[in-house]
Amino acid sequence: MALFDDLGEDVPLLGVPRRVVSLVPSLTEAIAVSVPGVLAGATDYCTHPEGLAVPRVGGSKYPKLDRVFELRPDLVLANSEENRPEDVERLRANGFPVWVTEAPATVPHALASLRRLLTQAFEVTEPYWLVQAEQLWREIRPERVRAVVPVWRRPWVILGRDTFGGDVLRRLGVSIVYGEHGDRYPRPKLDELRSWFDRGDAELLVLPDEPYRFTADDGPEAFPGVRHVLVSGRYLTWYGPSLVAAHETLSAALSG
Repeated sequence: MALFDDLGEDVPLLGVPRRVVSLVPSLTEAIAVSVPGVLAGATDYCTHPEGLAVPRVGGSKYPKLDRVFELRPDLVLANSEENRPEDVERLRANGFPVWVTEAPATVPHALASLRRLLTQAFEVTEPYWLVQAEQLWREIRPERVRAVVPVWRRPWVILGRDTFGGDVLRRLGVSIVYGEHGDRYPRPKLDELRSWFDRGDAELLVLPDEPYRFTADDGPEAFPGVRHVLVSGRYLTWYGPSLVAAHETLSAALSG
């Protein structure tokens, strides 16, 4: 069965996958919920669904490929932003089909990618959560606040243009100040970040708990006097079943 992934690469499946190794946390959750029983392995960072009991194969950036080989998957799931091209090529060179999803720039883009993966590779009917997520995230609310959104510190890394998290916030009425930057993840100095608030060009600091775990004691202190909100990194950056709960939870957090 010849299919093509998001990057246009051939995925030579012999049939509907029955043993899947996922190297992407959000894809792991989507597959576990939508096609129960097919996951044969996942990364250490695949934390959902809670209680997922499958063999672990290391991290997304540096998976233990020998462990993946031992699991004998008939499909490996990867992402163009989260996984290294050399790992994808090594998996393919060893005879394992790999479906690479493209890093989505918008919520509709992400959901369309998931629909194609689920309905074409796994031949399942589109799940209810996907339809519900599309309905919830269709609206784009008017801009009501401008925000700086770090995803890492030491050095500071910020959400920029064409990012899934940026589009999630945009649909909730929050624009990101680096939304027109040349880089998807700019690395400005702290003084530059503070200057947005000093000039009144930003009013809100949004701090997710992943990939960097910002907390009440780690992050806000770098921006004295700035209004901040701590949010779930999973709700901000994962695309999959979590998008359903994310809409209400993020809306409440950002309006509080």
